[in-house]
Amino acid sequence: MNDQTTPGAAGGCPVAHGGAPRLYGPEAATDPQGLYSRLRKQYGVVAPVLLEGDVPAWLVLGYRENRRVLDNPLQFSRDSRIWRDWREGRVDESSPLIPMVGWRPDCVSQDGEPHQRLRAAVTDNLNAVAGRGIRRHATHYAHKQIDAFAGAGRADLVSDFAEYLPMLVLTRVFGLAEAEGRRLAESSNLVIKGGADALAHNERIMGILGELTARKRAEPGSDFTTGLIEHHAGLDEEEIVNHLRLVLITAHTMTSNLLARALQLVLTDTSWLSGLVSGQLDISTVVEEVMWNRPPLAVLPGRFATADLELGGCPIKKGDLLVLGLAAGNSDPDIRPDADVSVQGNQSHLAFSAGPHECPGQNIGQAIIETAVDVLLHRLPGLRLAVPPEELTSTASTWEDRLDS
Repeated sequence: MNDQTTPGAAGGCPVAHGGAPRLYGPEAATDPQGLYSRLRKQYGVVAPVLLEGDVPAWLVLGYRENRRVLDNPLQFSRDSRIWRDWREGRVDESSPLIPMVGWRPDCVSQDGEPHQRLRAAVTDNLNAVAGRGIRRHATHYAHKQIDAFAGAGRADLVSDFAEYLPMLVLTRVFGLAEAEGRRLAESSNLVIKGGADALAHNERIMGILGELTARKRAEPGSDFTTGLIEHHAGLDEEEIVNHLRLVLITAHTMTSNLLARALQLVLTDTSWLSGLVSGQLDISTVVEEVMWNRPPLAVLPGRFATADLELGGCPIKKGDLLVLGLAAGNSDPDIRPDADVSVQGNQSHLAFSAGPHECPGQNIGQAIIETAVDVLLHRLPGLRLAVPPEELTSTASTWEDRLDS
């Protein structure tokens, strides 16, 4: 197959990935928004990209095209067992993409009835734990984190607060020891980041959760783990551990990233801070703004075409991998011609995905964030940045754009 192009929404959509830009590496790490903009200008709403290991994929940049993929599992399956590059041996189990893209016995890897059965177990138990004091746990750990740095008069609100707080809450929800929180947070971040250590840290998480499951079978409690074990869907051991992994990594990564970005917005724009302090705004409005402009997962893995089809002018082949550009879709000029216009009250962003696989735990994440910001502003009423806003830096991986400090 050659590199000829067919007409697309912009410069033309190629029928092959020869010379396609990498979605990882130095350029993607320092300026992901610039990369998305250049891809949109060159290719239109769907662009060829290379993932780690130079594995080909299609990056969906358009808002409407993202919604089409997310809303249509019959055309775009979540089941990576149909992924052509994996089936034909071009991607093996040692690839750092596997923890994010590979098939697992969990609800996000399946569609139809299997997905419904497994998702019901997750959502039922997330709803149960949400009613058992998520805000109380978040308040406890927020105070504990603040106690550790308040006396110093300064802190890195990423590493000293946002980076670990969600995982500390999750350890309580899961029935884990608090001491496991930091190890699990570090491993979760490295799984999302990818690279050589991703597989080792994924195995570390699986080991801890496997031990937790065995312990909870012997000593059940009022926690998320016990709820999965006892759910009427009848999850087997492998399904239980993989759903614990799914919720742990997703909830921690998205919540810690959103919390850091919400704090960045509040501390770099005095109108947001004054609105919160005066009561004219609530924290959910801040979080909504962040979800539009800096979604916690910039790129969502992955969907697989179930047949030859066309998307945004691009010829997609059966078994092709598509990755969803949530950040790019949220800033699509076709739906947001002026990115400076307020999006307050508009919840149609892509930050939590959409369709059958929309994130089921978003209310828990928002409760943690709202509680954490509220506690921080009340405990430290004179809180302000120690550096100019322009000195704050971010580092992106394939999947996320994380605030450094």
